[in-house]
Amino acid sequence: MKRTDLLLYARRAAMGCVAVLLLVAGFWSSWGTAQHVLLAKGREHGTLRVDRCDEETCTGRYKPEGSLPARGGMTIEKSVAVKKGAQLPVVVKPGSSELVRTGAGGALHAWVPLGGALVLAALVIGGGLRMTRLAWAAAALGGALLVGAFFTL
Repeated sequence: MKRTDLLLYARRAAMGCVAVLLLVAGFWSSWGTAQHVLLAKGREHGTLRVDRCDEETCTGRYKPEGSLPARGGMTIEKSVAVKKGAQLPVVVKPGSSELVRTGAGGALHAWVPLGGALVLAALVIGGGLRMTRLAWAAAALGGALLVGAFFTL
């Protein structure tokens, strides 16, 4: 085996590891929020009326479904779509006062880190691995996820 062949295999292995690392990190980052949206059966559902927002979170009055009393001081991650006075369908993260937006917009918003990771991995797949079709597919999937989250929120 020539030295150039060995370097080629090493480069492909390194680029493959970087692409896999990006995708695993994007999935792991998304799953922290997405699990509460996708596996919401048996969790406390309700509606949040946003009272105020700071740089990272918004707080407001939470009204659960059913006969449970309303609670104040519940927080949700701030996004561009969260405005003061908005009514948002939410689910409570177990054991906390944090809320996660539900529905199609909430599900797509939870997977935004994975969408960004797909777009970044597409650059590595196309440039480092020279697999252009797979790179275009990853970029299209990541872009569709990001655009879908933007329009559903």
